[in-house]
Amino acid sequence: MNRTGFGAFVRRAHGAGRLVVQPRMGMSDPAVMRAGLRATREARATTVGTLTLDSYTRVGDLESAELALLEGVALNGYPIVSHGLDTTRAILDGVRDEDFPVQVRHGSAVPEDIFKALMAADLDASEGGPVSYCLPYGRTPLARSVANWARSTALFASARRPGLEPHLETFGGCMLGQLCPPSLLVALSALEARFFYEYGLRSISVSYAQQTHRGQDAEAVAALRRLCAELLPDAEWHVVVYAYMGLYPQTPAGAFALLGQAAELAVTTGAARLIVKTVSESLRIPTIDENVSSLEHASAVAARTTRGAEPQTDSETYAEASALVEAVLNLGSDVGQGLLTAFSRGYLDVPYCLHPDNAGLSRSYLDDEGRLRWAVTGKMPLPRLTGAAEARAVSSSELLSSLSYIRRTFDSGTAGDSTADGRIARRGA
Repeated sequence: MNRTGFGAFVRRAHGAGRLVVQPRMGMSDPAVMRAGLRATREARATTVGTLTLDSYTRVGDLESAELALLEGVALNGYPIVSHGLDTTRAILDGVRDEDFPVQVRHGSAVPEDIFKALMAADLDASEGGPVSYCLPYGRTPLARSVANWARSTALFASARRPGLEPHLETFGGCMLGQLCPPSLLVALSALEARFFYEYGLRSISVSYAQQTHRGQDAEAVAALRRLCAELLPDAEWHVVVYAYMGLYPQTPAGAFALLGQAAELAVTTGAARLIVKTVSESLRIPTIDENVSSLEHASAVAARTTRGAEPQTDSETYAEASALVEAVLNLGSDVGQGLLTAFSRGYLDVPYCLHPDNAGLSRSYLDDEGRLRWAVTGKMPLPRLTGAAEARAVSSSELLSSLSYIRRTFDSGTAGDSTADGRIARRGA
């Protein structure tokens, strides 16, 4: 297939042995946003640009976004709808081209206005999903989010033309960022990818967020790749890894060490792209320079890392993820209906998620090796495997300790060495 655009750029870079690195950057001031894109392009790395949108635009409160712009109030992202087409085109002019594509990142369960705005600007890449941009972010009913994303995905797919191939990235592999066992992350990412496919997309990326155990993460990426090969026939797709989405280290050494391990995970598992985090993640919105520093650090680590041996695909993670995917696909004539039924019956159940449409029966914990395990599976149709944990209680103190485990481990300097099976050392946990 001879397709161009965001997905094709990443595919070419991956074929040349380069990891594409990307910031999560968004500024409301057009001049600063343009400067951020230019700095990303000029970084010593293979990069793509990002327009991360503001919170008002994300929830569809365009009146508040426009008022903030009129009053000169800085927003926490780029308000693509409120700024208008001319402003967005001016930001991209001379910066975005076939060697530097730009993706819009937003976090919206009501994304139609966002897709219309990015399509008007000839932008060809975005991300999200009907579950991952609903459950963690508010109280929008899941049924409404699925309907919104069905219309938006079909609309985006209709933009296909010579020289423009619409690309969507799932966010399902990042649900809540932390303490979600990898099998559920993999299943949700694969299901959102299939959702995009059913509504016409043929250039797709599937996300997975770095978790607490390097060996388990490698198994998860392998499982995700196997499921996508089964679910996305004749589509072009790649895996994107996210640097850890939970409580980030507070020390520069800890932050760079964790980011380095994310870059290693991406390269060794054959992922094509990495979303970076910065040394200031735990404190404030990163500066342009801090973003560039992280891009260059991740790229340097990737350049000295070699692809690992193909990990075992018949893993516990694959078995669990496959069971969840199969259960959803058997519930409806399309993935959207299957997702709604699965959540209503508790077949999909995100631990510690308070959204009204989530059953809230599942719980997870960190075992002694640092692997994320199911403490309680609720009604999810998960297989009972050798080594799988029996139901157990998780105390509030254990939950708080698990939430800060990565931060403590990397800030204490005890994460530099890994055990033979690739787990992060638990000294100081």
